[in-house]
Parts: sequence; structure tokens; C-alpha cells
Amino acid sequence: MAKSKGGTIVHAHYACAVGAAYTVAAIKGGVPIANCGPGCMYKQFFFMSFDNGFQGVSGAGGGNVPSANVGENDIVFGGTKKLDALVQSSLAVLKGDLYVVLTGCSGELIGDDVGSVVRKYQKSGYPVVFADTGAYNGPKEKGLINLWFETPYFNMNWRGDYLEIVRILRGAGFKVNVLFGPESGGAKEWKEIPKAQFNLVLSTWNGLKIAKHLEKKYGQPYIHVPVIPIGEEDTTAFIRKLVEYAGIDKTQSEEFISQESGIYYYFLEHFSDFFSEYWYGLPAKFATIGNSSDNIALTKFLADQIGLIPVKQIITDNPPEKYRDQIRELYRNLSEEVSVEVEFLEDGYLVEQSLSKADFGSGKPLVLGSTWESDAARERDALLIEVSVPATETLVVNRSYIGYRGALTLLERIYSAAVGGK
Repeated sequence: MAKSKGGTIVHAHYACAVGAAYTVAAIKGGVPIANCGPGCMYKQFFFMSFDNGFQGVSGAGGGNVPSANVGENDIVFGGTKKLDALVQSSLAVLKGDLYVVLTGCSGELIGDDVGSVVRKYQKSGYPVVFADTGAYNGPKEKGLINLWFETPYFNMNWRGDYLEIVRILRGAGFKVNVLFGPESGGAKEWKEIPKAQFNLVLSTWNGLKIAKHLEKKYGQPYIHVPVIPIGEEDTTAFIRKLVEYAGIDKTQSEEFISQESGIYYYFLEHFSDFFSEYWYGLPAKFATIGNSSDNIALTKFLADQIGLIPVKQIITDNPPEKYRDQIRELYRNLSEEVSVEVEFLEDGYLVEQSLSKADFGSGKPLVLGSTWESDAARERDALLIEVSVPATETLVVNRSYIGYRGALTLLERIYSAAVGGK
């Protein structure tokens, strides 16, 4: 734990914007082309993937991302020719259905005309993009949703979370354009975006800008659900809200809810036997440190449905100021007579200082955070569950903490740590 504070941010809980290369890599057949300096892609890979649940990558991710490696000569004389050569070689060497040019700090500083480079290849029929083009005025398909959800790799559980939320949506009777992850159709699915009945933004704020753009461009409405559902109560309410919004028949969704709720409470009833008998050393108060969408979802579930007491909630992803009052209201209405004032801190030093002052009472503290909070948690003799970036003591293959099934996995994880002492 840091003992003093310098003039820069330490232990940031987010990556550079050019880390969007891994959002592209999460699209099946997607190939990111990085117009940035040497080492940028390597650093993003380690922070967002290797040191964040050891997620691994495939295709054009990891060490396979084509990069311009912009240097001093390019900054002085311009890097357009080098970028052109990079796009040409990427098309020749890497097989893909969609090539996306992303510009980092160096390219922005130079002012490279990326558009002129990309448009040349577009006119030749290559699927290369750097910005939105074209328009669609065809019919919309009722019950088809564009899903704008978690940012790939930034959330270590993103693959499992996508599987669970898509399972829920399909079980409720919707068709889903899955844009990332194992069930995505890749670039083909992205081309279907204009045909959807509406866009679903399932996050506190991330994705709203896209949804508003699509509304303006295609006349496509969107519904914003700021809290990712965890557990039976919130997931069931989530399904019914979407079904009502879409105006589809509710027969299938109610059958799905009945089946999933029955399974959920079957397991929860068995868990309650442990919860009522094994009282020694179980946490009663908790803190959550992480991005706004995961933070509010975890906090609401533990406070509203499990009965734990939130004492320190810190958001680390630096959400835009215009969304912060709305986010604060979510924490002020966690449950009946349960509210908490959330903090917005992106500096790891300040996070540690705030956590060290939290009042956990005499019981065992529970901290849901990242590897950066390990020292502060150790000083408080707290249970630390890694749920945010970076996470170097967690291996994630396929895991989710959301929906019906993910909630049970989350309970297993927390209370296994409690009985095991770590």
C-alpha cells in the first residue's frame, strides 16, 4: 500500500483508449490495426487480458495485433505512408471479416488522415473501417435486439456474462445480435444491427452514446437498463420490463421465468441452511471497488437480496460527469431503507486511503475489488474477492456472476473464501 501521494495517478483501474483493439479482437473475424507507438499493444494486452484473470486471446489479439509502431520520423514527417503499408500487409497476412484501424496518441498527435487511407481500401471492396459510413432504411424485425453490454476484456468475466445474458434473452423469446464473444456471428452480425427492433444498453452509461447515434441514424429506439441483473428478483424484473417494452407475447418469457426461478430457489434453499448455521467469520459489511456497471450490480444484489451492509462503494472507471448524479441515485435507492453515498476515485492511492478508513465494525470485512486493493484489504484482515481489473490471483475460463445462474456462482465464490479464510 502506497504511503505517500505524488502528482500523478497511481494504480489506475482502466486501460488506454487504444485498448479498444481487444474489443475488435472479441469480434469473431475481427482484426484490429493499431496506428500507435511501439509497446502500446503489448501493454494493453498485459493489463486487460493477462493480468486480468489470465483470460488469453485468440485470432488477431495478444501479440498478433498489427501495429504501425510510430516513431520519431513519423511524428516529424507524418505516418500516413507507414499506415497504408500496414493496412496492405495486414490484409495480405491476416485472414479476417472486419479490419478496424485504431489510432493511439502518436497518430492523433501527428494528425494522420486515416480516413483517406481506409477509404482507398473500402473502394476496392475490402472490409476496412475506421468510422461509420452508409445508412439503412429497411424494415425492423420485431423481437430482435442489439445488445450493448460489457466491454470485452475490461471485465474479466465478460465471456461468461455474455453467455448468461444471451441465454436469458433468448429464453424470454428474443432474438439477439450478439456482437462479441463465443456466440457472436462476427462481422455478419454487425451488419444486422440496423434491422433490430431496438437497442438494449445494459450498463450505467457505457453504450448510451452508441444507442443515441443509432437512434438518430436508423430511427431505432433504445432502452437503457442501468443495473445489470443479478439474482432471481432483478433478473425476473429485467425480463418482464423488456417483454413489455418490445410488445412481444409473454407466454414464453413467463414459462422461462417459472423454470429458472424454481431452479434458483432450489439451490438458494440449500444455501440458506449453511447461511443460518455457519455464522462464525461470515462477513456482514462489504466494500466494492470497480467500474460503475459492475459496482452497482454487485452492491445491489448483496445489499438487497443477501442482506449484507454496504459501507464503502468506490467507482474507478471515471464516468462522464453528466451521468454521475444518475449513478448516485442508484446507490441511494439500493433497497428499502438501504442507501449509500458512492465515491468516484480513479487514483489507486486515494482508493486505498478511503478503504483504510471504512467502518466494517467488529466482523470480517468483505472487499470486492482488484489486485490493487490487496494491501489495504490485508491490513484490514478482509476477504478480497477480485472482481475488477487488474486481477492477478484469479484465473477465468468461463465464469459469470450475473443473471440467475451467475448469482449462485457469486455466492459460492464469496462464502468459499469466507470458510476458507481467504
